[in-house]
Amino acid sequence: MEYSKKTAKPLKVFNTIHLFSSSSSSSSSSSSSRWSSSSAASIQGPCAACKVLRRRCSESCILAPYFTPTKVLQFITAHRIFGAGNIIRWLKEIPEMKRADAVSSMVYEANARIVDPVYGCAGVISELQRQLQQVQAELAMTQAELLFLGCQQQQLKDNANS
Repeated sequence: MEYSKKTAKPLKVFNTIHLFSSSSSSSSSSSSSRWSSSSAASIQGPCAACKVLRRRCSESCILAPYFTPTKVLQFITAHRIFGAGNIIRWLKEIPEMKRADAVSSMVYEANARIVDPVYGCAGVISELQRQLQQVQAELAMTQAELLFLGCQQQQLKDNANS
């Protein structure tokens, strides 16, 4: 497959915020609007999934609302990790109103798996939890220091008044 040669290097996905944009939920409108007129179909063309898979994109394409023609990189990433068949099967099992969120999660997990093949999203979550614990400990130390300084200042005032 030709596209795998182009993306052989790990993608810098967490620095590329546009991969995780919330436009996938706004693009989850009916796919029939894509095909309403012949001029609209020729302008927009097949979805990113059908482009990558080199197949004809039909009105009933389950991937079209979530992988618009401009989201080729998102589909390639998800396809490399999960495979198109699994993505399609999972989307069919999910209620239509939750599919946009599921696709967003799949793309995020695929990006995380490329960056960290062993832990994926779990590694990101673990690192964020570690950072949170570190900041909470730092906050507790700072609060204790403020309390100590407040008590020390009060003692100085009491000593000056007596």
